[in-house]
Amino acid sequence: MENQQDKHRAFRALHDRQGAFVIPNPWDAGSARILAALGFEALATTSAGLAFSIGRRDSSAALSRDVILQNARDIVGATDLPVSADLEDGFGKDPLSCAETISLAAGVGLVGGSIEDATGDAADRVFEFSLAVERVAAAAEEARKHPFVLTARAENFLCGRYDLDDTIRRLVAFEEAGADVLYAPGLPDIEAIRTVCSAVKRPVNVVMGLAGQVYSVEQLQEAGVKRISVGGSFARAALAGLMSAAREVKERGTFNYSKSAMPAAEAASYMLDAKR
Repeated sequence: MENQQDKHRAFRALHDRQGAFVIPNPWDAGSARILAALGFEALATTSAGLAFSIGRRDSSAALSRDVILQNARDIVGATDLPVSADLEDGFGKDPLSCAETISLAAGVGLVGGSIEDATGDAADRVFEFSLAVERVAAAAEEARKHPFVLTARAENFLCGRYDLDDTIRRLVAFEEAGADVLYAPGLPDIEAIRTVCSAVKRPVNVVMGLAGQVYSVEQLQEAGVKRISVGGSFARAALAGLMSAAREVKERGTFNYSKSAMPAAEAASYMLDAKR
């Protein structure tokens, strides 16, 4: 794709066509290139995957906006696919901070991103309803100035607030505030997913790979889901492979893991030569 406008049009089209699509979550440029080579049509960053790769926990306190956006820039530069980003809580409580984050995200070549209503405060984990809506409204207003698809996230279920009615209330309000895609990570089952999808008019993103039940693309599509992400689960799968290989060496003194490792030539085939 030639430019950001082209990527934005392609990304919009994925949300407008029939059926669901999977948007996997690379955590760096190398994993992005592998996923692009496999034929996925769009990518989304993962704050969890990024955090693990630099030895930190996944939180807005551990990952600054600059770090998040530099990682996104690297992923955008690694492929010609549309890229959306996990933009945490917008990196500020006030609506203006959310708008500024959207502007900066568009500036690094992203054509989409999410703003969540989690506060990062253990004592009060989700923003009060009216403020949460104001934050999405400010982000949506800024997103309309750019080739940018805004996803609004209602984080109740990830924050221990198992209230489906309030989650839907928030998603409906986020839709009315201008969000293009709606997302409530951690929904407990397919019936809850179906209920959310039927309650809103905009495309719904669902994440697979978290704890709990796992559903197929076909099952999620039947429930009304448009977009399916995997969050940090691909990164955790990679870490599981590393742990298995390292344990074999440490505990048994053998190197059989290398028989199932990706050949060096194949790994290299997905990557770019260094620029001279």
